[in-house]
Amino acid sequence: MSDIISVLVVDDSALIRQLLTTILERDPDIHVVGTAPDAHKARELIKKLNPDVLTLDIEMPKMNGIEFLKKIMSLRPMPVLMVSSLTQAGADITFQALEIGAVDFVAKPQNDIQSSLEDMSEELISKVKIAAQARIKPYDADTFASIAPIDQKTHCISNRELIVMGASTGGVEALRCVLQALPADMPPILIVQHMPKQFTANFARRLDQLCQVTVVEAQDGMTVERGHVYIAPGDAHLTLEKAADGYHCCVADSGKVCGHMPSVDVLFASVVKLAADKTVAVMLSGMGKDGAEAMFQLKSNGAYTIGQDEKSCVVYGMPKAAFEKGAIDLQLDLKDIAGELVKQCCAPS
Repeated sequence: MSDIISVLVVDDSALIRQLLTTILERDPDIHVVGTAPDAHKARELIKKLNPDVLTLDIEMPKMNGIEFLKKIMSLRPMPVLMVSSLTQAGADITFQALEIGAVDFVAKPQNDIQSSLEDMSEELISKVKIAAQARIKPYDADTFASIAPIDQKTHCISNRELIVMGASTGGVEALRCVLQALPADMPPILIVQHMPKQFTANFARRLDQLCQVTVVEAQDGMTVERGHVYIAPGDAHLTLEKAADGYHCCVADSGKVCGHMPSVDVLFASVVKLAADKTVAVMLSGMGKDGAEAMFQLKSNGAYTIGQDEKSCVVYGMPKAAFEKGAIDLQLDLKDIAGELVKQCCAPS
């Protein structure tokens, strides 16, 4: 790839194609080499122009974005950034796209499109640049179905009574791979995944359908229970609080930290004060350094810490930052993380 990131914009709306092109080309490191209104034209331009990144609409004529994405990721894997609506149906399809291999998504506004896209121009440019650096793997239809829960020949009782996880780009699929493999009787799991507020409830709902553990979007005051996973809402920080009857979720809007809300650093830091030596912390795929500092504090105070390794990350940013800071006890391939969690948190039967 050259220093300039070449982008092909695929959307059935001429207005969207024009707006995306204008926004992206404001950055001197990005060049939109072409646009296409449908999958047929996009396929021709991919062969002709060999772009570094594809922005792809979900709803298109002739062949929808999901079917086209499957063909791309099977025959010519490349970084794809989905452009998705904010509706529940749009969210569900977006998660399908991430499972197939899309790097990330931007939420397409439904009203006042021009002004709304302008407001999210920084996010769009950033995500295109991240996508250009991502590790892309071919789509395998059998991969999704192949994740089976770990055979629970253990009782999940040990001195490790809490799991916390942080993730960003590439984390949606990484979290599914880890959580889907876990047995039902795990310690409570608190998660920060960088994601817009319109998507976190749908993300929790989708994981809940796939996993043996119960997955919910965290709400303020929720009691933290075994066998449950709590996803931070997309517009607030999630922290852990202790009361007489046990641990609770605290959900609050207190401004961005490390450029994010929710922030991994905020969640991890809250655990340092309360239960570091009883915690396993996990850092999954993502761009940036969010969580590295607080993960180091967790490790320094007795937590066991795991980082996703470089070769299995879509973006080896957050795990790398934590590793280089000395915050990681063990780096593992994504497929091995669930097994390590069971090993750390469950005693032999």
